[in-house]
Amino acid sequence: MSDDPTRADLDRRIADAKAAVRAEEASVRKPEKGYKQGSRVLAELIGAPLGGGVIGYALDRWLGTSPWALLIVLTLSVIVAFRNIYKISKERAE
Repeated sequence: MSDDPTRADLDRRIADAKAAVRAEEASVRKPEKGYKQGSRVLAELIGAPLGGGVIGYALDRWLGTSPWALLIVLTLSVIVAFRNIYKISKERAE
């Protein structure tokens, strides 16, 4: 059974495929140091004010307090975003 030519051919093809995968993984460039932190900062800068704006707008529509809830919630969300960015900047880059 071990002298089967199709088995030897299959083993050789599997070994070639594994070598190709290892070579491809080695050639893939890893992200630069701090890339993950930069992505988190960008998410905070975009997500917090956008979320605060949507929530503030919804509160204004629901409570009829236009534009006060929007302004208050948007201001708070920007403050929280900058606080979170400050915390992220204190972390060590990976």
